[in-house]
Amino acid sequence: MVEKAVVIALGGNAIRRHGEKGTAEAQLANVRRTSRHIVDIIRAGYDVIVTHGNGPQVGDILLRNEIAKDILPPMPLDVCGAESQGMIGYMLQQSLNEALNEAGYARPVVAVLTQTLVRGDDPAFENPTKPIGPYYTEKQAGDLIEKNGWKMVELPNRGYRRVVPSPRPVTIVEREVISRLFHGGAVVIAAGGGGIPVVDGPGGTLHGVEGVVDKDYTAALLARLVDADDLLILTDVESVYLDYGSPDQKVLRDMTVAEAKEHLAATHFPPGTMGPKIEAAIAFLEAGGRRVIITSLDSAGDALAGRVGTRIHP
Repeated sequence: MVEKAVVIALGGNAIRRHGEKGTAEAQLANVRRTSRHIVDIIRAGYDVIVTHGNGPQVGDILLRNEIAKDILPPMPLDVCGAESQGMIGYMLQQSLNEALNEAGYARPVVAVLTQTLVRGDDPAFENPTKPIGPYYTEKQAGDLIEKNGWKMVELPNRGYRRVVPSPRPVTIVEREVISRLFHGGAVVIAAGGGGIPVVDGPGGTLHGVEGVVDKDYTAALLARLVDADDLLILTDVESVYLDYGSPDQKVLRDMTVAEAKEHLAATHFPPGTMGPKIEAAIAFLEAGGRRVIITSLDSAGDALAGRVGTRIHP
């Protein structure tokens, strides 16, 4: 029986730190460190579901596709997302088992390859905005637009990059099995990278689509589907700030949903960084969640205990 339930949404630095090359050994070392933090949360009396980002890993897979395209057929984006879920899920599953055994906890750990249902008529499909994969020169970008029909954007001083749709999640296809495993006592790893985006087809079929679902929106949906009390969003800052990066920046320790909406409307939380996290927090709390905490990985335990981080309440 679940007593206190929390969905932990891991940021990218939990798996691959900025500046690292992304070797398997380095990523596994990061995941082992992350797993010890998660087990500390379990020690504090929480049952946990873990979800995670996959941006750098999918980027690497797409780059391998590009380099090997004359030898092996490139895989579509939904398949690349599935590959990354498997790799990161394997590392988390192994590392969490090790950390739980070291702490003397006998608890099963399972990674669930997860599909996220999106609407085929989501407006995001008409306006791709999510950058993925490697950077290209202007000529390379032009060739790829002509050959593959990709949409590309120029990022100043860096080159051109492919952008894909980022539709909103409707539900999680594997929600029932995830809930059964979780409420049966397992530590579940699910919905990595926001889940593999799929749409309904005829006769109950599902079809993968070229897109990326925001991982924080899916984490909020996952937390609602399993009736979690708390959503813990881990990022690279200890707290949320107003006027972040300016001399007048101000730390926010507590916010209500109404206050979060006001700050969001005042553009304090940019769309590419803190904005989706705040929007996900609002969605979770308005659907009955108890609390959202935004903090860094190293501060996760202290934040759940109320000592640091930003707490958002209904």
